[in-house]
This record gives sequence, C-alpha cells and structure tokens, in this order.
Amino acid sequence: MFRLQYLHIRMPFIEKNGRRKRGNKNLMKKRRLGNTGLEIAPFVLGGNVFGWTVREETAFNLLDAFVGAGFNLIDTADVYSTWVAGHSGGESETIIGQWLKRRSNRRKVLIATKVGLPMGPGRQGLSKAYIQAEVEESLKRLQTDYIDLYQAHADDPGSTLDETLDAFETLIKQGKVRAIGASNYSSRRLVRALEISGYKGFTGYQTLQPRYNLYDREEYEREFEPLVKEKGLGVITYSSLASGFLSGKYRYCEDLAVRARGPMVSKYLNERGFRILKALDEAAQKMGAKPATIALAWLMARNSVTAPIASATSIEQLDELIKAASLELDRSVIAFLDEASAY
Repeated sequence: MFRLQYLHIRMPFIEKNGRRKRGNKNLMKKRRLGNTGLEIAPFVLGGNVFGWTVREETAFNLLDAFVGAGFNLIDTADVYSTWVAGHSGGESETIIGQWLKRRSNRRKVLIATKVGLPMGPGRQGLSKAYIQAEVEESLKRLQTDYIDLYQAHADDPGSTLDETLDAFETLIKQGKVRAIGASNYSSRRLVRALEISGYKGFTGYQTLQPRYNLYDREEYEREFEPLVKEKGLGVITYSSLASGFLSGKYRYCEDLAVRARGPMVSKYLNERGFRILKALDEAAQKMGAKPATIALAWLMARNSVTAPIASATSIEQLDELIKAASLELDRSVIAFLDEASAY
C-alpha cells in the first residue's frame, strides 16, 4: 500500500473560455532549464495539436488558460502539422504567433520551436544555410524577433555537427535565439556535439527533448540520464503520455480506430502496457485524480527531468494535466509505479 501527498499550492479553476476564475499564479515554483538561464514552470504545453485537432479559437483558450495558471513554456515546431492533408507545415507556429500578437504578451511567455524535419522538397536538415533560412520563417510565423529555445528536431547525417553548431551559434550571437537544444539524437552523437562545442567555444546544446514516459523508459534512463546529469542539460520530455495511452483512453483495439493518434498507440497495447495502466488506475483512484495527472507527476518527480511536455484539446483536459504540478508523489507511490513499468 502506498501513500500520496498534496503540495500546498493553490491552483486556479479554469472556466470553459480559458480564463482564470480564481487562484494565485505567483505560487507556481519555477525550475532552471539546465544552463540556459531560463526558468520554467514544471509543465510545458505541447503545440503539436494546434492546427491539427485543435482549431485557432480553442487554441487561444488553451493558451490563455495555461498562462493564466502560471505556466510559461510553449513547445512547437516548424513541421507541425505537415501530416494533415492540405497542410504544408507552420500551422502551429502561425496560431501561436496570432495569439502572441493579440495578447501582446511575448515577454511573459517562453517559446520553444524546432527545425530539421521535412517541410517539403528540398526543405529539411541541419545545414547552416537551411537553419538560417528556416529560422526566419519561424520568426515570421511566430510574429516575434527571437526564439527562447531553438531545437534540432532530429540529427541530420547529411550535415556535419560543426556546421550545424556553427549555424546555431551564429543565431545566438545575432540575438535571434536565446538557447539551443537537441531532440532525437543518439547519445553518441549528442556527446560528440557537446565535445565540438566545447573546443570551439560555442554555446552548444543546453537542453535535450527525449521521448520519455512510464512506458518508454529504457533508452532515456540507460543512454541519456547519466549524460544530462553530468553535463547539466535541461530536459523537457516529449510523448510524456505515450501519445495519450497513459491517459487511459486507449484500452482496446477498437479505441484506436476512432481517434487521431490511434495508429501511434497500438504498440502499447500489450501485457506491460496494461500493467502500467492498472497501476495508474489504482493510484488515480486513491487520490481522486486522473491517470494522466499521475503519469505527469511521476515525470516531474524524476530529478533529471525539468518538465514534461503534453498537449490538450480541451480546457477540461488541460485542467487535469496542470494539476500534476500541484501533486507530490510519495516515494512509495513512485516505487509502485517504477515496479509496474519496469523494463
């Protein structure tokens, strides 16, 4: 049996229009994002759904609610959402840019975006010329003159690390980017990138965005966790809810066909996945919370993780996600979940 504790943080209630009803956002404790000099709240809003399953009006409400609750980092990418028929990429950045313009609140939030994945014929990779061209497109869509965290979305074997890092360093010196990070790198390539930055005197990658959640644990914990601790990298995890599987809404094959992320979830419908869901259900029932809230709180408790990223398609979903920041899981709860999700 395990015990749960609540942090004494008063979180706001959110109305359906996304505005704060009451609460004190000043009580939100920020965390240092590695050595970037940036401080972030312990939950990051994922913008991958904006322009995909979330239209502009709903996105504005979600962003208002997120910031109104005291959170401050929004994660997106130039490639969101090229996978939708008729889209060419940049849809998410465009919506966020429109929101920033209408709210006139650029200085109150932090924007993270990414570059490198295919945007169309001849538009991908991490060459210096491409990074310099694509950052201008992202800045234009976001309607801002700087990006707080600019990340390599995936390693590019067609470009040397020296060239890529030189491109990012130039953007930092120009004031167009405040900090840089890596995502979807192998640990070997990340180590090499950090070595190159060191002897060339570059700022180098200061953050890592890995796939990490209660199910997808092994690669991060074995390959990356020792490294990020040694190098002091900030970590913002993607797929923090395993494409929605850890919310508990996917339990049968029939559930996959009716949801946009269904095809990405099938790999989790196995004995280990069901064991994890059962443990989340038990923890959630005892504390009167949702499984997704527990799954995010487990990530927030990991000392190598700065903050998990997750997206929401409604105010009700967002409300459950942000509750994770006001929960502190007892050690016995963490051990219980660790055992259930053991790899």
